[in-house]
Amino acid sequence: MAMNTALLGELKHEAANTKKMLARVPADKLYWRPHEKSSTLGKLAKHIAELPMWFERILNADEFNFATATLNREPPAGTEEILQLFDERLNAAITALENVTDENLNSIWVFWRGEQIMFQMPKKVAVRTMAMNHLYHHRGQLSVYLRLLNVPVPGMYGPSADEAAVFG
Repeated sequence: MAMNTALLGELKHEAANTKKMLARVPADKLYWRPHEKSSTLGKLAKHIAELPMWFERILNADEFNFATATLNREPPAGTEEILQLFDERLNAAITALENVTDENLNSIWVFWRGEQIMFQMPKKVAVRTMAMNHLYHHRGQLSVYLRLLNVPVPGMYGPSADEAAVFG
């Protein structure tokens, strides 16, 4: 089996879970934050929606320099914008994964910050770290934000405490 097949399966499965979480973001609370050092709800949700772009950044280039990257820091206008952004980034990520070869996934990718190499690793590891694990980490943060706002948290790998379930 080609490596991209397994990565695609996981991405598509987890994207459905992520979309459930993003759909619960209340548009009237986008500027809320649980602590002064925390991101706002809107900034966190937008970051999660953008994270699939790392698939393209990793698979379509051999390096990325954070110091020269252009970041869109505009807050989202609402939940629909966040969901639309996620769908756009996800579709591009799927296309990038569908077209990648094992040879490319085994090649080295370098993450720079200016002149400093932050890390270098095979692209298959970079995809897991920078795209997938990064997304899961922030999705977990989002679930805490939702809980603190008394928004029902959707289940990810079974029902959540907010979903009725009968186990036999």
